[in-house]
Amino acid sequence: MKKDIDFNPVEGISVAVATSEGDTGEPIWNVYLLNYNAHPIDNVLISSKGYGVLDGNEVKTSVLRHMFEQVEAKTFVQIEPIDPAIFHINNEYWVSYYIGKQIFDKKFVFVPDSITEENLIEIGMLQMKGVLHS
Repeated sequence: MKKDIDFNPVEGISVAVATSEGDTGEPIWNVYLLNYNAHPIDNVLISSKGYGVLDGNEVKTSVLRHMFEQVEAKTFVQIEPIDPAIFHINNEYWVSYYIGKQIFDKKFVFVPDSITEENLIEIGMLQMKGVLHS
């Protein structure tokens, strides 16, 4: 049972929504998982979904699941592209992974309107501007 699993705190893992310039100059937005640790993480499962209220109507996106066998130390992987049209709802990324035989688990939620021009910072590992959630 889940209550019997010892979940240690997640450290050295972040999720970022970052932008780059497309071929025609338009901004392209993607979501990334960053591993700042000095060791790889294994069997990474990420569940993503969006939810909230937009113009008085409840909105839910599809739940997407992504699997990465391993994310090497001090590297990142692209999780998925993201449409700016859903920046006005909660965007949740539930990340589970193993280090050895120990499982780690954390939800990263970008709250409505947190992904804005004013909140963009330079994310060194990505060499892009974005919003970083640790």
